[in-house]
Amino acid sequence: MDRVNKLAGQRAVVIFSMSSCCMCHTVTRLFCELGVNPTVVELDEDPRGKEMEKALARLLGRSPAVPAVFIGGRLVGSTDKVMSLHLSGNLVPLLRNAGALWV
Repeated sequence: MDRVNKLAGQRAVVIFSMSSCCMCHTVTRLFCELGVNPTVVELDEDPRGKEMEKALARLLGRSPAVPAVFIGGRLVGSTDKVMSLHLSGNLVPLLRNAGALWV
């Protein structure tokens, strides 16, 4: 859990992902299209990835634990929560407040 929190707090937007996960790719693309440069932590490419995946599953209360999106060091959630924020117009203000967008 400590590693997840440390990584999540290092940048404005952090996405915990798996390289073969299509929903992870979709969420990452959304942020890129909005002009955000997220840090993407590929759990299947990290030596401590399994440990982080278990911690994220506990945090999210579900498995699979990816994608797990943190904005401003706080857990936002998975694809459904990110898309809901985006469609309601609340994602961009959240990104601005976290310093991920300047416009």
